[in-house]
Amino acid sequence: MSGHVLALSGGVGGAKLAAGLGAVLAPGRLTVAVNTGDDFEHLGLTICPDIDSVLYTMSGRNDRQRGWGLADETWRTMEQLRSLGEEDWFNLGDRDMATHIARSWRLRQGASLSDVTAHLARAMGIGHAVFPMSDDPVRTQVCTPGGWTDFQRWFVGEQCGPAVTAVRFAGTPGAAMAQGFAEALARPDLAAIVICPSNPYLSVDPVLAVDGVRAALGLRQVPCIAVSPLIGGRALKGPLSKLFSERGLAGTNLDIAAHYGALIDHIVIDRTDAKDADALRTGGLAVTLSETLMKSAEDQARLARAVLAAVGVEC
Repeated sequence: MSGHVLALSGGVGGAKLAAGLGAVLAPGRLTVAVNTGDDFEHLGLTICPDIDSVLYTMSGRNDRQRGWGLADETWRTMEQLRSLGEEDWFNLGDRDMATHIARSWRLRQGASLSDVTAHLARAMGIGHAVFPMSDDPVRTQVCTPGGWTDFQRWFVGEQCGPAVTAVRFAGTPGAAMAQGFAEALARPDLAAIVICPSNPYLSVDPVLAVDGVRAALGLRQVPCIAVSPLIGGRALKGPLSKLFSERGLAGTNLDIAAHYGALIDHIVIDRTDAKDADALRTGGLAVTLSETLMKSAEDQARLARAVLAAVGVEC
């Protein structure tokens, strides 16, 4: 079956699968709706970490060694800002800074975040549609022993140290789906929805919190497949395993599946987690075993093909 594919993505892991899908699907057959709960203002600029991870990875510009930002980056601007006594807890590379300046300038001229993201995608040579989950501001906040704090302060500034007792998404309810996101969900040729291997609590839940998203997924007439971010029972990067522990969960693929519940029909798990497959199937899910570690563009494309094959979508 051919048709259009909608991917829901957070940052690094999700961006890799989005890039793989983009590589194996013909131009125009993919829409990526990206988490914007991580967005924040810094040094007078609008920073959209997950959007930028998706754009950089889909265009082949990402730094694979560091795991975030642009390849061949330099840091002279940040060094100068530091010498001037400005905040340096969130690093911005010199080339990366150009993206933030371009975005902030266009937003201040009255463009929507969707329009700006589409412009950046075109400028980077991306042949698929990339949209923020919403043009309305949504901000992920975590509750720690010190109270509520914005996500980036906890994630980068505090290095995920304080325990998290609750997560909320300021701006929801009330944030509408970006038009391109809503249109992708309503396309008559929509063939599948893919939840990329992003943190379900911090990267996917903000997308699901946007007005109308859960309802639309509940009414879907096409498969919704999630790719687990776990490999060997653990998340390779980020605070997911820590969040599982703080919730008293074992942190297995069964917890991932239980979190998404009826929103998904199918889950892709790494071959090293094959022991989880029978229990997942008993719970009513279709299960595909694959190698989900993505170290290269070839790995990204391989996993994308496996995901699409699992739901019967032709490349």
